[in-house]
Amino acid sequence: MAASMAGRSVNAGALIRAAGGSLWRGPGSRRPELGRVVAQSLVRPRDFRSTGPCPAEEEKQQPDPEPLPEDLVNVVFVDRSGKRIPASGRVGEDVLRLAQRHGVDLEGACEASLACSTCHVYVSEEHLAVLPPPDEREDDMLDMAPQLQENSRLGCQIILTKELEGAQFTLPKITRNFYVDGHVPKPH
Repeated sequence: MAASMAGRSVNAGALIRAAGGSLWRGPGSRRPELGRVVAQSLVRPRDFRSTGPCPAEEEKQQPDPEPLPEDLVNVVFVDRSGKRIPASGRVGEDVLRLAQRHGVDLEGACEASLACSTCHVYVSEEHLAVLPPPDEREDDMLDMAPQLQENSRLGCQIILTKELEGAQFTLPKITRNFYVDGHVPKPH
């Protein structure tokens, strides 16, 4: 029976009729109420409810409040050509995202998951001591960075604090980028 109905759209009533029809009484039968009861119990309309917009969507729709001056940190990026690019970021923001927001050519191919070294920067000596030492995972990724120096760090692991006010982040002259087609990753 099921094989004969395969590939066809079948409603509950048709299945009951095909099974012998003992429970189904069509129009004009002696017990129409039984047919309605069976049909109502087999086919129920679904109730669909909306829980409202997704919280992430609400966040996207609302503009960020203007940061207070005490929440801002002013730093300078020095790109590969030596051009100085001043940038202001919020306390708690990472240097990779700050650089990308200000158009600095810092790739960040792994999107801050510590799986590459494409956000390698040199930190100004006077601000290097302010940073916590790199953990083992960051050290492992830095080992893959070209032109490694004592003041090398991954921009995705540098979190802005007020102590970094005036810090300078210099991009190495060369980098090992993953995107060779000109693609620039967009922060989420």
